Amino acid sequence: MSEATKVEAAYGAEQIQVLEGLEPVRKRPGMYIGTTGPRGLHHLVYEVVDNSVDEALAGHCDRILVALNDDGSCLVTDNGRGIPTDIHPRTGRSALETVLTVLHAGGKFGSGGYKVSGGLHGVGISVVNALSEWVEVTVHRHDQVHRQRFERGLPIGTLRSEPGEPGEQGRTGTTVCFKPDIEIFSGGIEFDYATLSARLRELAYLNGGVRIVFRDQRTAALGENGEPHEEVYFYEGGIKEYVAYINAQKDPLHPNIIYVNAEKDGVQVEAALQWCVDAYSDSILGFANNIRTVDGGTHIEGLKTVLTRTLNAFAKKRGKRKDADANLAGENIREGLTAVLSVKVPEPEFEGQTKTKLGNTEVRGIVDSLVGEALGEFLEFNPSVIDLILEKAIQAFNAAEAARRARELVRRKSVLESSTLPGKLADCSSRDPSESEIYIVEGDSAGGSAKQGRDRRFQAILPLRGKILNIEKTDDAKIYKNSEIQALITGLGLGIKGEEFDTKSLRYHRIVIMTDADVDGAHIRTLLLTFFYRYQKSLIEGGYIYIACPPLYKVERGKNHTYCYNESDLRKTLDGFGEKANYTIQRFKGLGEMMPKQLWETTMDPTTRTMKRVEVEDALEADRIFTILMGDKVAPRREFIETHSAELDMAQLDI
Repeated sequence: MSEATKVEAAYGAEQIQVLEGLEPVRKRPGMYIGTTGPRGLHHLVYEVVDNSVDEALAGHCDRILVALNDDGSCLVTDNGRGIPTDIHPRTGRSALETVLTVLHAGGKFGSGGYKVSGGLHGVGISVVNALSEWVEVTVHRHDQVHRQRFERGLPIGTLRSEPGEPGEQGRTGTTVCFKPDIEIFSGGIEFDYATLSARLRELAYLNGGVRIVFRDQRTAALGENGEPHEEVYFYEGGIKEYVAYINAQKDPLHPNIIYVNAEKDGVQVEAALQWCVDAYSDSILGFANNIRTVDGGTHIEGLKTVLTRTLNAFAKKRGKRKDADANLAGENIREGLTAVLSVKVPEPEFEGQTKTKLGNTEVRGIVDSLVGEALGEFLEFNPSVIDLILEKAIQAFNAAEAARRARELVRRKSVLESSTLPGKLADCSSRDPSESEIYIVEGDSAGGSAKQGRDRRFQAILPLRGKILNIEKTDDAKIYKNSEIQALITGLGLGIKGEEFDTKSLRYHRIVIMTDADVDGAHIRTLLLTFFYRYQKSLIEGGYIYIACPPLYKVERGKNHTYCYNESDLRKTLDGFGEKANYTIQRFKGLGEMMPKQLWETTMDPTTRTMKRVEVEDALEADRIFTILMGDKVAPRREFIETHSAELDMAQLDI
């Protein structure tokens, strides 16, 4: 009998694996939380907090506390109704134990517990339980305190109940404390304060009137007086305050934020809009049941449609456009717009691989109807506001026409024509974008070393002369007339700003920014990142942008040498030599100082190099920081630098 036949013969019912309870979650955690890296780790907190927010949506909770503890655990407590503790008729166990140990058990399915739910597309607290070393739940309900502990998904004992403390009569709520399992999150279980802070602040904006307290009581975060670091997020104005926060460093075109809050057919629509003078792109944040819909959806489509129709109607009504004139395009009308749109849908349908696109077709019409009615009423009573918005939109339309003519020049020129890229692009021989990469370097000196040191088969080099335009404060017409920007657009195959990005036109799937390790290099790197973020954000979201990490030092001792990539590397290397050893240190201030072979060995060889991939964890914060650092206003930039300079070792600043 052959080996293959033996295997087939042994395949029977006994080989079929049946996973009980929460075993599937521990076996395949990525299926439930996406990844066991940092994003999945923080998702556990969001799942628990979502339960508290759902109580707030139902009108039963207005205070939530999130605390990070020294032992690596996270505590979430609220003043909601408390998880039910009576016996569940189907499981024969307490409802609390059922919710913690049975997948998809909860009050969010059917018409029982919640009208709308923020965590419906999520995986529930049972998955948090499965992926934690331990979970302790405390429920205050009916003047009783109920407690139960779980370890790696399994209940330890049964639910314990006792009378509440004196003075706590009437107290209700749930407290969940959990410690992620290091066996699952092998990369570490340390929560990042900034990551959690951004999401909790966002939730507070989206649920006006709910007070969220975020406390870091880990030893490293304690103040001089031993008090934990604490922030309170409480915004009675809700998303109106959210828009004000986003636009804090911009010049609003109109001081009053346009606000809509209405309901139709069970769908609640809340929108806040404000146009700014000093912005050349729009910033629209969409949410469905508190979930950030980064891929848009029917609610965003409805908003864009009604904005275009309403403002074009007002343009004719106010005599700004004649009947024979072409309508203003949607992107013209939205230029400079900051908008937050939040919908609450009883039965949300999410699409896309990451489940971040709303698919409910009925929502498009509901948003169109409700926003159109409120927007029309506001503009009727505020004629000066509509005139300002229309003037900006018409300027954008005229600039777009000039940009279109400039774009046509770009479109007509082939990437390989010398008139487009006069001797700048040293292309690779491969025509497969998935294996090709391009290094964007500053100046001819660094470009020369990179061209000689590269692997010509898959590595292309594009040297830039000087500092490119800061497109944060440049209109489209000027962008397309700039030769360095043209070189980037055509050399990389970036297409046209504002049009949907087609990855098939991208000529390289790794775009590497390689600049000198000094102030000028950092500035050029920032200008390039600003260009990619504002011109074609999809490049960053798709993971195509990288930053090269060349060494800062070369330490030679005898015939041996070591490259050091930061100050810490240098200290470790020198400490390893022992006292007054003989060595020499070379500081690389520019890539042009490195020999081609050195540049290849340290920075460009895929087998030895280190590169950082650029990602956007928080689009709102990224947008705000780009505005501060690259916008017109000097005062916010100065304040930002002064505030954050304390976090840097200023003695090491290379000026």
